[in-house]
Amino acid sequence: MSHDTTREIQRHGMAARYSEAAVFNGVVYLAGMVPECEATDIRSQTADVLAQVEQRLKDAGSDKSRILRTQIYLTDIREIGAMNEVWDAWVVPGTAPPRATVQAALADPVWKIEIVVTAAQV
Repeated sequence: MSHDTTREIQRHGMAARYSEAAVFNGVVYLAGMVPECEATDIRSQTADVLAQVEQRLKDAGSDKSRILRTQIYLTDIREIGAMNEVWDAWVVPGTAPPRATVQAALADPVWKIEIVVTAAQV
């Protein structure tokens, strides 16, 4: 039986516990992206996370216009309006992906948002 390298899983940004991204069969799966900035407001944290998403997609051969699905976790669902303002300005017009947004407790109490993205490669 021959080994088909086109069916290999590529992993990016590997750590001991997880990878920041995996690519299989032309699909990019990002881990949950959380704020890396010092800001504590939802708008700044959202912008920070979306910039990370954009960079991770680029690194994996995709871009934000190719997003297939997004899951957004907010620590306070009442901040969805402010988060949506940043999201709406970031999304490429005409390519808004299917999305779920829920309230959830996150691993670090400073984080207000975590975003998980699945995208097609270019």
